[in-house]
Amino acid sequence: MPQEQTIVHGKLVRDRIPEIIEASGRRATVRVLTEAELIPALMAKLAEETEELRRAEPDHRLEELADIHEVLAALTEALGISDEQVQEAAAHKRAERGGFSHRLWLDEVTSAE
Repeated sequence: MPQEQTIVHGKLVRDRIPEIIEASGRRATVRVLTEAELIPALMAKLAEETEELRRAEPDHRLEELADIHEVLAALTEALGISDEQVQEAAAHKRAERGGFSHRLWLDEVTSAE
């Protein structure tokens, strides 16, 4: 008789992941996060997905960007901010400080004494 193996994940997952796990013959234990737990979980998921993008091979970057986009959409909604507000804030910041199109890398800043 095969021995059961349990892997503890302790992380936010997409809505259909438990269904996909169950369809593969495994058992998923899940719970619904409280409002207080949601934002920290989304922040952790954003960090996780960002790290996955950083390590991704070029042909997997689109998939990782899509994951980040999905997390940002959920985080925006959870914070009660509209997509329009985010776009306006980005445009305002771009107008004040610029974007990243010039590919500038700041090596150092020297102060006059």
